[in-house]
Amino acid sequence: MLTTILIILGIVLLVAGLVGSFLPVIPGPPLSWLGLLSLYFIEGVPENVLLLVITFGVAVGISVLDYFLPAMGTKKYGGSKYGAWGATIGLILGLIFFPPFGFVIGPFVGAFVAEIIFNKSNTKNALKSAWGSFMGFLVSSFMKFLVCLSFLIIYIYKMIEYRDFIF
Repeated sequence: MLTTILIILGIVLLVAGLVGSFLPVIPGPPLSWLGLLSLYFIEGVPENVLLLVITFGVAVGISVLDYFLPAMGTKKYGGSKYGAWGATIGLILGLIFFPPFGFVIGPFVGAFVAEIIFNKSNTKNALKSAWGSFMGFLVSSFMKFLVCLSFLIIYIYKMIEYRDFIF
């Protein structure tokens, strides 16, 4: 019974982590790591502390980078912190009002509008800043997605490897 609960919990956390790769309100890599961790509470699955430490470090590192990449992209293209905030707000509004394409359109439009309104940028500079913020968001989301996907693959591999102990 406990084994089944831990397996289901692990899968739910790993899937939530994949979704969280694109939604800024859900911490994708940490959730995926918790899903991976849940596997090691199952009786019969040998502990692998080195794997857990390495994957934890990757999850924390990617989560920290996630806060800097959109801002770095915005600044590289001449934008301000308003553009980075606009991209995040645009993402959320885009997902609410324009699913499933809102996560692509929202950050760009949000950064553009924020630069025009709060930074008093001209259209050319606002577009350049919006592009930088959008690229930072895409790079960050792609990196988080790859990390969460790799955690899922590790989980599945370990489940297959220890299936005799688990089932």
